[in-house]
Amino acid sequence: MSGRRCFIALMGAAILVAPLSTRAQQPATPVIGFLNNLSPGAIARPVAAFREGLKEAGFIEGHNLVIEYRWAENHNDRLPALAADLVRRQVAVVVATGGGASALAAKAATTTIPTVFSSATDPVELGLVASLNRPGGNATGVYVMTNSLEAKRLGLLHELVPNAATIAMLVNPGTPGADSQLTEAKTAAQTLAREIHVLRAHNEPELDRAFAILAEHHTDALLVAADPFFNAHRQQIVTMAARYAVPAIYEFREFVVAGGLMSYGISLADAYRQIGLYTGKILQGAKAADLPVMQPTKFELVINLKAAKALGITVPPMLLARADEVID
Repeated sequence: MSGRRCFIALMGAAILVAPLSTRAQQPATPVIGFLNNLSPGAIARPVAAFREGLKEAGFIEGHNLVIEYRWAENHNDRLPALAADLVRRQVAVVVATGGGASALAAKAATTTIPTVFSSATDPVELGLVASLNRPGGNATGVYVMTNSLEAKRLGLLHELVPNAATIAMLVNPGTPGADSQLTEAKTAAQTLAREIHVLRAHNEPELDRAFAILAEHHTDALLVAADPFFNAHRQQIVTMAARYAVPAIYEFREFVVAGGLMSYGISLADAYRQIGLYTGKILQGAKAADLPVMQPTKFELVINLKAAKALGITVPPMLLARADEVID
């Protein structure tokens, strides 16, 4: 073969090989696992905010990111197997959201895969991190603090219905931090010279039973404890509170939008957006151990005047003035 023909042949081979080589060097699309103890419909708005946070960090699902979703459908006992499945699939990051049960399942499943969690209970108390500022290990996330706001909610409820002699508290005994929720509420009730009547429920039949007991005791007001299960069944709870004509306060704005009387808590959508941002940072190379656990800085008081009117309640002007949102 002449020198010219040899040169042409080599160039042709290079043209054929180069694209294949370039493709081989391109990084694979990262896959993250999303673990939650609820169902997709229950937290559609927060999950959309999570994707928005990822987008702000440069990651778009279906474009340069794959998300493997695992939903426990209100059955916390399914979480360990779902977390183990994500670990077997060797996802780049585990995102464990929903109170704290998902985060505990992820912690038990892996000590190496980076984990970004949301926790209603202090993550240091749960053993998820060494400290809020320096998590250590493979996990970080958002401490949403919902479980530590029961005293504040009780105070707001008392301000709205100061003559309520009998106050009930609906608690899910299966949620991490339930004992601390009760302790905080009972301590606050003593300050107000009130007693708390505890109602427990962790499934739908128990919810029905709890409200039947509430009616038997002629309860004057209701504090619904912060809990993912209650959030998932907010329409049922709000409907029963209206049926039994009991003023109630909840953890999230979504309860009030659904017809509930009043809520006080964080913006759940904003918390999930922060989780998305942290997940993006880890995909870019940051270490979970170096990312401080975030805490919310914005708290929302939301009041539904239509619900108040239906209950025959006049909202005190001072309380109304402090509301971040009023629904007519």
